[in-house]
Amino acid sequence: MQKRVLGKSGLEVSALGLGCMGMSFSYGPPKDQKEMTALLQAAVERGITFFDTAEVYGPFINEELLGEALSPLRNKVVIATKFGFDLNPNADVRGMTGSPALDSRPQHIKEVAEASLKRLKIEAIDLFYQHRVDPAVPIEEVAGAVKELIREGKVKHFGLSEAGVDTIRRAHAVQSVTAVQSEYSLWWRRPEEGLLQTLEELGIGFVPYSPLGRGFLTGKIDANTSFDSSDFRSSLPRFTAEARQANQALVDLIAGIADRKRATPAQVALAWLLAQKPWIVPIPGTTKLERLEENIGAVSLQLSPDDLREIEEASSKIHIEGERYPEKLEKITQR
Repeated sequence: MQKRVLGKSGLEVSALGLGCMGMSFSYGPPKDQKEMTALLQAAVERGITFFDTAEVYGPFINEELLGEALSPLRNKVVIATKFGFDLNPNADVRGMTGSPALDSRPQHIKEVAEASLKRLKIEAIDLFYQHRVDPAVPIEEVAGAVKELIREGKVKHFGLSEAGVDTIRRAHAVQSVTAVQSEYSLWWRRPEEGLLQTLEELGIGFVPYSPLGRGFLTGKIDANTSFDSSDFRSSLPRFTAEARQANQALVDLIAGIADRKRATPAQVALAWLLAQKPWIVPIPGTTKLERLEENIGAVSLQLSPDDLREIEEASSKIHIEGERYPEKLEKITQR
């Protein structure tokens, strides 16, 4: 497995990470803990060192899963988790498609850190992201709270998720931001509109989540696919049957290149991301070993300049139908 460094931070991770949310949250009922433990440990055996979780995934059970599965392998892994939601019993965090209550008050950040450390069975959180920007708390206070946790040895690196450029700059001036996590893929390219340029300027790594378009870019979802009511894709505008039908053109483009490269569409989609910048580390999620191995294969897939040019020219002519989130959730992104 190749390694990459997230920006100028010195934090080295596998070129591909593993997003763990779907093991416990959002994509149907939580998966079997023993099976997911075996999958997490298999990922380490295959060279994955970067694992992404959050207290909100479950809530809490995803961190607990990683704590149990990865504690024997602690010296081989980098674990990223997140703070920023109010998880009291009345808070709405159903698949993160409702109106989740935000809470990034410094005292709450410290409480979340202590709880996450216990669930993850670790002495320090490798990368601690603010999950969503809280407009009620100045980002300077958020960065200051994480800076204090770093000083105390409870956190090693600070990250932001779905933050806007101005927020990133203000946070970075208080405490160096190691990585920004935002959605990025061939069907969501908004980060190219200023975010990637800012990260390169500041020396911050980029961690794209949903790099396979929540499964759509794998070619295994079409207009006839049905989703369980507990699968949050059932509530996303981009996953209506009509949108899926309209967006099939992008999948067909990727599949055509995959056939020529003797690869899978998922591998092409991930290889495209890896080819964008050397400090980009995608975190595709999966609950199946065969998909994990397929995704890892993307690291060794080389897309030539001609391949990349073809993808760029063809995809630029494809209109992507449907918003990625319902309006009320989209409002808490890119602040």
